[in-house]
Amino acid sequence: MKKNLIITVSLITFFAAGLTGLYSFTTAEMKSGNELQRSAAMNYQNFCSGCHGANLEKFAEKEWMNEKGNVLAFNSIKNGIEKIGMPSFRKTFSDKEIEELAAYVKKGIPEDKSVLQAAVTPGGIVESEVQKFVVDTVVTGLKVPWGLVFLPDGDLLISERSGTLHRFSKGKISAPIEGLPQMMTVGQGGLLDLALHPDYKSNGWIYIAYSSVRQDGEKNIGNTAIMRARLKGNRLEDQQIIYKGTPETERNYHFGIKLAFDGKGHLFFGNGDRGQHFDFPQKLDNTNGKIHRLNDDGTIPADNPFVNTPGAIPSIYSYGHRNPQGTCIHPVTGELWITEHGPKGGDELNQVKPGLNYGWPVICYGINYDGTILTPLTEKEGMEQPNFYWLPSIGPCGMTFVTGDRYKRWKNNILIGSLSFKYLERVVLSGHSVMHREKLLEGIGRVRNVVMSPDGYVYVAIENPGKILRLMPVEQQ
Repeated sequence: MKKNLIITVSLITFFAAGLTGLYSFTTAEMKSGNELQRSAAMNYQNFCSGCHGANLEKFAEKEWMNEKGNVLAFNSIKNGIEKIGMPSFRKTFSDKEIEELAAYVKKGIPEDKSVLQAAVTPGGIVESEVQKFVVDTVVTGLKVPWGLVFLPDGDLLISERSGTLHRFSKGKISAPIEGLPQMMTVGQGGLLDLALHPDYKSNGWIYIAYSSVRQDGEKNIGNTAIMRARLKGNRLEDQQIIYKGTPETERNYHFGIKLAFDGKGHLFFGNGDRGQHFDFPQKLDNTNGKIHRLNDDGTIPADNPFVNTPGAIPSIYSYGHRNPQGTCIHPVTGELWITEHGPKGGDELNQVKPGLNYGWPVICYGINYDGTILTPLTEKEGMEQPNFYWLPSIGPCGMTFVTGDRYKRWKNNILIGSLSFKYLERVVLSGHSVMHREKLLEGIGRVRNVVMSPDGYVYVAIENPGKILRLMPVEQQ
């Protein structure tokens, strides 16, 4: 595999020139009733956007932009331009499709050509094992971006662990959104993950994970919490706290938490063990070291596994976890998958089933940070084995299944961020077994999150300096 070469391109200037949202131009074209435009838009996104940008922003100013017809653009697409690395598409498209694509591209070029940027050349394309792509830098100037969620209009909400929530719209970051709860913004605590209600367009609910805080004598204590609210202007309103972990502690680490809705409206998330692994994960009378399942309003699903167990927290879905920081639903099977941090070694990938015990800290493939033995056991009857574990620890954070058709050779693979080794890992499953892994973007920085956008692109959040990247696929020829 060739060494990853990352081209970072700021999109801010182009978006400020008048397009609405991160991908609204393409979306509008694809929703048009005109079949010619829809076909051209799809072909552009699948074959051209990797080098020329999702919004046609990466073109050098050329004569074809000002000609009366589309002959020059047609010839460039059909025959290619070998000296700059543009391939010929004569074997990919029919002449009619090329004519439509030329018209589509020409229509999308802005009148102000000064906002255009250089197209990505072959040397700027990352060649992974099975998928070529280009890396765009979409947002910069952040510190520790944690949660990413896209609104229906294409705007991007970004949570920063320091306790600020921003809206990225038309190339600009908003002022901090008001109406957030008080948080424990120290250590690993602060403003964490974000999610939209599956029926967000109708009800407007945004789910916000954070580390709660309250004063107990001379110390601050808290735990994992989830609030839902509606965004009105630059303020959150109608706030409802739907979950607070118990017991609270002054420790400022192992909060969990990544949010995921399944297809039935259930909200899944992990509450970390709060650094007290011998006290909490194996007991059902507390929330810590568990995966939880709630209804969208915070009530308890009637079929949760421990609703009828005396003394058990009814939201518990599974237990024996350390610090889960990846949560997602398999797009085909609907199964829940998580990643969780081990100690020194022994990070885990688990397909979670209701009511089961995943072993922490009784069984583990890692050791204590000081090199001493945490437990001599790696398996025990009644405790689940991980589907995969990492030695050494990669610090898995953020996790998503690749969906849609933009990355055809990655479809249904899992992408997982690595905090420790600063790369994005691609995991290929065969049933419930890991059959292959690939490191992507090695050295990019501490990967805090990875998500799929509604229009099918992979977005990656990097820490310190914080930025949001987008992987633009380049179709194989």
